[in-house]
Amino acid sequence: MILKNKVIITIVLLSFLSCSKEKTKDYTLTGHVFGTTYKIVYLDGAKDYQTSLDSLFFLMNKSLSTYIPSSDISRINKGDSTVIVDDLFLEVFKKSKRIYTETNGYFDPTVGNLVNAWGFGPKNERINLNEDQVKQEMQYVGLDKVTIVNGKIKKQDPNIYLDFNSIAKGFGIDVVARFLDSKNISNYLVEIGGEIRAKGIKKENHPWVIKLVNPIKKDSIKGYRKINLSNKSMATSGNYRKFRVTKDGHKYVHTVNPKTGYAEESNLLSASVIAGIDCADTDAYATAFMAMGLEKAKEFLDIHKNIDAILLFNNENGELEEYTTIAFQ
Repeated sequence: MILKNKVIITIVLLSFLSCSKEKTKDYTLTGHVFGTTYKIVYLDGAKDYQTSLDSLFFLMNKSLSTYIPSSDISRINKGDSTVIVDDLFLEVFKKSKRIYTETNGYFDPTVGNLVNAWGFGPKNERINLNEDQVKQEMQYVGLDKVTIVNGKIKKQDPNIYLDFNSIAKGFGIDVVARFLDSKNISNYLVEIGGEIRAKGIKKENHPWVIKLVNPIKKDSIKGYRKINLSNKSMATSGNYRKFRVTKDGHKYVHTVNPKTGYAEESNLLSASVIAGIDCADTDAYATAFMAMGLEKAKEFLDIHKNIDAILLFNNENGELEEYTTIAFQ
């Protein structure tokens, strides 16, 4: 009788395990968020998590979107001192503070007023600032002028404008990755607006491989170089897509240099940062490198061996050249 019961239990258990295994499948979710597109691929998932991910995106926008007037950051920028920031805002703020210090201020989310003034923010002002106007706005630049006390943002000057868009896409990817981790999904790739984080492998033990865009031939499907991103994050910043040219031929780019206040090109065409760290970090570093320019970015990479990068630039003859860390040489 005992043996018979054991056999029945074993059969039931095997049937349960078999059914559970059959229910998992591979998913590809696509859509729009943060003013761009996203693609999320995960293998052997128990269900379609689209609704849950939409909820996470909603919470992120509610906290950090400068394009939504009712968001926490928009209310703070308008001078609302009653806002108590949530955990998402707090984490992005702390990361930004750390990277602001590490990059000696080349990554600085307080350039928001200047981003708006040069025509690359939600206000779409497109003002061609003169020297005096730039000096005036530079008074409000510096993340060291902003703190959080008892959950509330404290600014040295009410005109300081916070803008986390240069780290938000990467952070959004990290939030999605943590969610997938919580569901015991071991193999996935999350991409939002060109920033990517991957874990594990694809089918048949193939790594997650992507193509880096050639900034000179940005619309070419061939790309510039293939990169293995398994268990890594990657973010690319460049001024080859987001820029505007005035009637007199002057070019302004979306990367505002927090040291000068100007939206002018450095000698870098693009900076791609690849590392086994959060995608928010790689996103912020890539932005900082574009403001630094080639030489300062190289100096930073020489010191910070935990991150790798591919820096693309034009040489004196207008030819595409690259500087890469050891991992890509």
